[in-house]
Amino acid sequence: MKLKTIMMLGVVIINQVASAQTSSNTKYDHREAFNPLFNFQPGTPYRSASGAPGPMYWQNKADYKINVKLDETNNTISGEVEITYRNNSQDKLPFLWLQLDQNQFTNNSRGGKTTTIAGGRFGNTGFEGGYNIQFVSVEKNALVGKKNTSRSIYAEHLIDDTRLQIRLSEPMQANEVVKIKITYLFNIPRYGSDRMGKQETQDGIIYEIAQWYPRMSVYDDIEGWNTLPYLGAGEFYLEYGDFEYNITVPASHIVVGSGELLNPNEVLTSEQLKKLNEAKNSDKTVIIRGASEVNDPKSRPRNDGTLTWKFRCKQARDIAWASSKAFIWDACKINLPSGKTALAQSVYPKESDGNDAWGRSSEYVKGCIEFYSKYIYEYSYPSAVNVAGVVGGMEYPGIVFCDYRDKNESLWGVTDHEFGHNWFPMIVGSNERKYAWMDEGFNTFINSLSTKNFNNGEYYSPENVRQMTPYYYERDPIMNIPDVVQDNNLGIAAYMKPGYGLTMLREVILGEKRFDYAFKEYVNRWAFKHPTPFDFFRTIEDAAGEDLSWFWKGWFIYDWKIDQGVKDVNYIQQDPNKGSVITIENLEKLPMPVTIEIRESNGTNKRVELPYEIWQRGSTWSFKYDSKSAIESIIIDPDNKLPDVNPRNNQWKPSKLTAPQPN
Repeated sequence: MKLKTIMMLGVVIINQVASAQTSSNTKYDHREAFNPLFNFQPGTPYRSASGAPGPMYWQNKADYKINVKLDETNNTISGEVEITYRNNSQDKLPFLWLQLDQNQFTNNSRGGKTTTIAGGRFGNTGFEGGYNIQFVSVEKNALVGKKNTSRSIYAEHLIDDTRLQIRLSEPMQANEVVKIKITYLFNIPRYGSDRMGKQETQDGIIYEIAQWYPRMSVYDDIEGWNTLPYLGAGEFYLEYGDFEYNITVPASHIVVGSGELLNPNEVLTSEQLKKLNEAKNSDKTVIIRGASEVNDPKSRPRNDGTLTWKFRCKQARDIAWASSKAFIWDACKINLPSGKTALAQSVYPKESDGNDAWGRSSEYVKGCIEFYSKYIYEYSYPSAVNVAGVVGGMEYPGIVFCDYRDKNESLWGVTDHEFGHNWFPMIVGSNERKYAWMDEGFNTFINSLSTKNFNNGEYYSPENVRQMTPYYYERDPIMNIPDVVQDNNLGIAAYMKPGYGLTMLREVILGEKRFDYAFKEYVNRWAFKHPTPFDFFRTIEDAAGEDLSWFWKGWFIYDWKIDQGVKDVNYIQQDPNKGSVITIENLEKLPMPVTIEIRESNGTNKRVELPYEIWQRGSTWSFKYDSKSAIESIIIDPDNKLPDVNPRNNQWKPSKLTAPQPN
């Protein structure tokens, strides 16, 4: 069309609709909402513009061999770790960074000094813990003739709070491998920021051990070394690798850990081996060590000295374990979509026993993992262990820690949530230290689907979004690091608001089939890799075929509100039999699709679905409705799926019912 023609038409259109473009009381700006430059960044060889890993995507790898001893008398963990670290980048690395998370558990740490007087879940004052690093070395192999010889490239190391920098005498080259060896010791905190700790029970202490070895920091193509300190609220960002670890404990203890137990014949009785094999083939829970056996010496191969439990966990970003002489132990089979199986296990003290409590834990583990394996991605570890102890709820690959006092719905909820984390961030390895919503929010979303599915909805109740609406706004936006979000806002900003954002994407914007396909594509693309928020945004847009920049911007980055309302109703020629023109408006900054339910006096009840693109034209929209009688009522969002800040203007009723006009 010629420019002159376009301009002439534009003048006419402007004169006709200028009064309908804006409302005097609206905060909405369609130019801001649909600005085309948001998320307008070119892809790179490492990260495609589609949101997928690029053809030259890389990430470094860290394999671990760990040997430690639990000393109950001195309350310590001591041992050594050997890390095989591969530099898959093209960069030279003159130094290496490691995480020393135990150093947070002291008054003098940054985490301790930034804990408020009130304390809180992640506060950990009044305990002098932290690593005692006794030895550090770094070696790399060099080819001399036909022999591989190792030589030291360690220069010195510097410990700064929860970080360890190893300075090398010569830089690591691209594709080089080094071996880092560290000998260390630390005191076990009673309560380690709700991530680890120990619980006194009537039959002994339950040790839940995590953040228990120096771990490689991530070096990536986005920021290089990721060195944010561990303060407590922000969780973890870790490299993937294979783990072999040996735990030496008193012989009276039962030990569970991430991955596969390699030496069951050495640490279990013949009866326990028999029951364990039975559980591997049983959909019903099998008791491996019952309450009556906890203090029976015959339930252990021996009761004096120590035993070493050996484990292996492949392609994981972390490992954790638990140990106690107080454990009841049960298990059952997990059925996976490929036909493979895994083992659901639970360990808990007598105080937690009972069918209304931890006696159903393995059933819960089995139920949620089977659901997530079908809905998202197949579970990747040989076992899944739920541990009852002091920790209220914390996740690690293949093992989670939950409160020993939980029962019924609360135990299902925390078990389901913590094992949901085996997909986000254990399989999809996002940066929890910066983007808590990429694991907590995604997990909150999938938990709602899993709970609806479990045992025909035994614990399911639909979310009342209108009740939650006041909490979604005027707080910390989602896109903040968790240590910046105020303590009383973290549950909303990291869990509930991003979780419900995905629910709206699935149920209101994209529909279930498009969303589910795109969500699964995101997991498949980024399984065992390191996605950023924009990799997620772009993958969903790419796989669902939808420009969602307005939604990412309004819901995830800013704190835009939703307020849709019915503005006006006019009958054509003042005759409801000839149809009507209904005008709706968007009064807040976030546009959304619109569902309108219209009831007429003749009993007709219809719904009109309008796409979000209507708001590209401005803050009001008029449409023709083919009414056959007077309209009795109009309701926007009749199913209450939107967190609308002013539901009062969602309904319209005539001040006086208009009678049909004679023909």
